Amino acid sequence: MTSNPTSSWRVAIIGAGVSGLSAAHRLIELSAKSEHPMELILFEAGSRVGGSIQTKSIGKYLVETGADMFVTDKIWAKSLCERLGLQDRLISTDEHYRRSLVLRKGKPVPVPEGFILLSMASMWSVLTSPIFSPWAKLRLAAEYFVPRRMTEGDESVASFVRRRLGREVLDRLVQALVGGIYTADPEKLSLRATMPRFLEMEREYGSLIRASRRRANQQPHLAIQGSGARYELFMTLQGGVSELIEALSQRVTKSATIRFNEPISTLTSNAVTGRYQLRPNSGLIEEFDAVVVALPSYQAAELLSGSGAPNQQPTASSAAPLGDLLRKIEYSSTAVVASGHKLIDVRHPLNAFGLVIPTIENRQILAVSFASRKFSGRAPNDGVQLRTFVGGAMQPELLDKTDDEILAIVRHELADTLGVSGHEEFAIVTRHRHSMPQYHTGHIELIQQIEKQLSIHPGLALAGNAYHGVGIPDCIHSGEKAAAQLLATRLQIETSSLQSSSSS
Repeated sequence: MTSNPTSSWRVAIIGAGVSGLSAAHRLIELSAKSEHPMELILFEAGSRVGGSIQTKSIGKYLVETGADMFVTDKIWAKSLCERLGLQDRLISTDEHYRRSLVLRKGKPVPVPEGFILLSMASMWSVLTSPIFSPWAKLRLAAEYFVPRRMTEGDESVASFVRRRLGREVLDRLVQALVGGIYTADPEKLSLRATMPRFLEMEREYGSLIRASRRRANQQPHLAIQGSGARYELFMTLQGGVSELIEALSQRVTKSATIRFNEPISTLTSNAVTGRYQLRPNSGLIEEFDAVVVALPSYQAAELLSGSGAPNQQPTASSAAPLGDLLRKIEYSSTAVVASGHKLIDVRHPLNAFGLVIPTIENRQILAVSFASRKFSGRAPNDGVQLRTFVGGAMQPELLDKTDDEILAIVRHELADTLGVSGHEEFAIVTRHRHSMPQYHTGHIELIQQIEKQLSIHPGLALAGNAYHGVGIPDCIHSGEKAAAQLLATRLQIETSSLQSSSSS
């Protein structure tokens, strides 16, 4: 594709979720730094920014209907907060409750201290845990002697855990922990695409137990306290994650335009002008020099294949092969039920950050997050906020139920597992349909194919949680990478044009 470098640089971003907003913000930062003027327009199909991220105030409760926190070892979310002047609004998790519970024969049991996904900082806590049978503990201890996998190629999380730790550790704990993060089937989930550090531990040390011990001895100051996840690495904002979205939106709209209720039906390239043509809801085609598609990959696929408009004949597009690859990424759906309760109505002490539910327990919920235990300001002093997750890749049929039916399921499960009684102070159901990309085995190779195909289209970029990570920091990073890529391409085109002009 060619472009006229002497004309104004017009950039479109399709989607104003956290990925699209991050791309817009980074473009504004970079264009100002390079003194490269541009016209930037964001097209949002809905009536608000932020996508699935939304914070609501319900009485004295601060409620997140989507993601409620982000990790700091992936630096991009914290860095963005600091650049937006939000550093004084950041809060960490409450250190008094930094552990997880897992359901065992209908009862919540603490995840062993130091057991973080697949690593074990304390073998004693694992071997004395009531979660596993004596045989499972012997099998787990034998992991020290299990040889490295010698073959190359991707491996599912389930295969890796069975091979190294045994089936019961998978069924009783790891499946639930992984399901709580990725709402995924571990039999299909790629270890290399989601938790590559455990592959590295096996390759370097030959054993997860040996690796955990060596790392603890080498870096005692990084000793892990708690269980389930690295909760000391999680942060949010005092007023909820929407504070980040609002600050981003305010910064972006100073230099760009956001057009709401403007879905894009088709995206094609103009062979004459060398620019991208977008057909928004208004029906009038607009041309841009560069485009960031910050949509779920299945929506991006329809757009790039020219078949995104209802009741309209598909339009041929040179990006159709890219769309075919994007369709291969599968998604799961979940419902989140946020509810507020009086503490006196909850029998369990809720002395953790949440409860994960193994599939083997035959329950109708994936996990319960004790939201007001994780972060302050989420519930009144005499109350507690719970966020219960339903559906996912393992129980997709539950999303077909009505809100009232899902609420009935959640009330029954909370009563049976945590002793929640009485009538909640509030309860809302939020559905996230086709929201969580599934990083199945072969995901990294698929993304490499997508990026190879994308390179054929300079001035076109993808952003979102479907490619290199599902969390808020990953989405921010994907948007910022897309912005940097587009500006670098533009500057390269301009440099080549100037060199051609000089030589002629």
